[in-house]
Formats: sequence, C-alpha cells, structure tokens
Amino acid sequence: MKGFKDFLFRGNIVDLAVAVVIGTAFQKLVEVFGTSFINPLIGLAGGGEVGGTFTVNGQTFDWGAFLTAVITFVITAAVVYFVIVVPMKKFQDRRKAGVEEVVDPTTEELLTDIRNLLAQNAGPAPRGAGPAVPPPPR
Repeated sequence: MKGFKDFLFRGNIVDLAVAVVIGTAFQKLVEVFGTSFINPLIGLAGGGEVGGTFTVNGQTFDWGAFLTAVITFVITAAVVYFVIVVPMKKFQDRRKAGVEEVVDPTTEELLTDIRNLLAQNAGPAPRGAGPAVPPPPR
C-alpha cells in the first residue's frame, strides 16, 4: 500500500489530475463564451448569419464554428498554462533552490579526514613510534 500511495501522490500524478479537472471545467466555460459572444461577433463579420457560414454548390461551410473552436482552444491552453503550469514551475524551482544535494562521504574519505585531524593535533610522530594519539580531553 505504501508504494501505491507514493505513486498516487507523486507530483506528476496530482498535477495531471488537477489539470484534467480544471481543464474540463474551464473548457465548458470557454465553450459557452464562444457560443454566446464569439459566434454573434463572427456572424456580424460574416454578413449577419449567426455562426458564420457560406454555401458553395449546395455545400454549407461553417467557418464560424471552426474559428470558435480555435479561439476556445487558445483561451483554454492559455489559462491552463498561466494558472497551472507557470505557478507549478515556480513552486518546483523554489523547492529545488532550497534543497542542496547532500552526498554522504565514503568510508575512505572519512578515514582520510580522521587521519589528517590526528596528524594535525599530534604534531610530528617520533621515528619508529606508532601512530600519534592525541591526549585525552581535560
């Protein structure tokens, strides 16, 4: 269960779920905006027909619906980008900036540091004597 919980609460899964929910809700809002405001504006530009259509040899081309869909997509993408992507990127950058990568020293590095500290505190060792041991603390 712990692995499954970690998977669910990993940043990418939560981001994706939020984006889908907000994107779906916002898409409906933009769709209504397109139907209520953009289609009549296109109709005015296209000669008064609501939705903007033209007919050639009996075939009707609904360029107003296509233009409305393009505008809906651009508005939805812009809002998702500026409301979700940009703040999340700033949050992740702040999180990365505050966390320094800590690398544990190897055993060899630790032993080298201990040897150097012992040598520094004891001074030069007499010839033939074993390693110098620092005096006990007082």
